Amino acid sequence: MSVSMLSTFVKPMHPEGRRFVAIAAGLSVVLFLLWAPLGWIGLGLTVWVYYFFRDPERVAPVRPDIMVSPADGVVSLLEAAVPPAELGLGEAEMLRVSVFMSVFNCHVNRLPAAGRIVKIAYRPGKFLNASLDKASADNERNGMAIALADGRQYGVVQIAGLVARRILCWAAEGQEMARGERFGLIRFGSRLDIYLPEGATPLVRIGQTMVAGETVIADLTGTAKDA
Repeated sequence: MSVSMLSTFVKPMHPEGRRFVAIAAGLSVVLFLLWAPLGWIGLGLTVWVYYFFRDPERVAPVRPDIMVSPADGVVSLLEAAVPPAELGLGEAEMLRVSVFMSVFNCHVNRLPAAGRIVKIAYRPGKFLNASLDKASADNERNGMAIALADGRQYGVVQIAGLVARRILCWAAEGQEMARGERFGLIRFGSRLDIYLPEGATPLVRIGQTMVAGETVIADLTGTAKDA
């Protein structure tokens, strides 16, 4: 197998996953000692855990004035909604794009558009199915308000899902971040809500598959035709 083919199937793993892989591998050894068929099941679980925490390199588009998806997954909602109050983005509705991540998607999150992190706000909550509309209001979440170079602001909200139990965010208030830069991770099934800035045009449709850091979700100039 060539290096290029190997890299197709073997992806780097985020450090957050190391202890989970170690736990699954240890469990597999015990299961093998008890009964070989159980050990193979444990080995399959270990491979899945490794795959869940994969962190492949992504190449952000070079085209200016666009936003990219912050998550791998499928567009589950595309509608106007008031952003979470704790982000300070106002009470007016903003266009919201929701990307649902299943347990088989890569869960490393990336910034949709370059800017300065104005505010980060965590709110505890429930663990409803992240594909439901009410998950945006009821579930545990961590949101960021980001200021673009032209002063407009947009929001990104990490939402816990049915089996998600921890939201991680590595960004800091005041930090300047590039488009496609990693900012967080959610463990095991979840959703990302993106509140587009004023004048942005969405370039996605419900059901469309997203690739974090690469798939274009919106045009910031407002001149592109809706996809």
